[in-house]
Amino acid sequence: MIRVLLVDDHQLVRMGLRVLVDREDDMRVVGEADNGQQALAQLSRSPADVLLLDIRMPGMDGLEVLRRLAGDPVRVIVVTTFEIDRYVFEALGAGASGFVLKDSAPTDLVRAIRVVAAGEALLSPSVTRLMVSTFARRWSAPTAIEGLDTLTEREREIAAWVATGRSNREIADALVLSPATVRTHVARAMGKLNARSRAQLVVLAVRAGLTVQ
Repeated sequence: MIRVLLVDDHQLVRMGLRVLVDREDDMRVVGEADNGQQALAQLSRSPADVLLLDIRMPGMDGLEVLRRLAGDPVRVIVVTTFEIDRYVFEALGAGASGFVLKDSAPTDLVRAIRVVAAGEALLSPSVTRLMVSTFARRWSAPTAIEGLDTLTEREREIAAWVATGRSNREIADALVLSPATVRTHVARAMGKLNARSRAQLVVLAVRAGLTVQ
């Protein structure tokens, strides 16, 4: 059973999300919160597998919630009215596994919960490439990233390829490796950089200035 926590400052939004989640046989809502402080308090009382999180809330916003969840196993999906904007990009950089729009089809939201609960990244390659092209220019010079110097040359190379939005299969084909080998290097890079998700690895690689040679 996938345990879901809803965090949004609009009660009607939470009601709609609860209906969608609770009608599925393999998931249930374990709590609701209308701000960041309540969300963290709820998690301490009722652990969840997936957090559906609004970014813009009064008081403690979603970005601060993500920062305080560093090291927590809960997976986070940003639920937003905006597509690729600065807040979504910062949320992915802070460890969110992906995002969905509030006007998405119900089937898309349910699928997103299952994908993220299974430990997969929610961003498609096309969305990843759009995100990188939209925001990479914000960093005119590489930013110091903790743990970057611990990556092997192969891990740095793989991280740079991940930042292009390619899938493991596409990276494997380009480097003449097996998908399993690529997956291993991605996992090791994520571990050394403390990336909670593949999406966060993309952001860290872009900020570090890693490029495909």
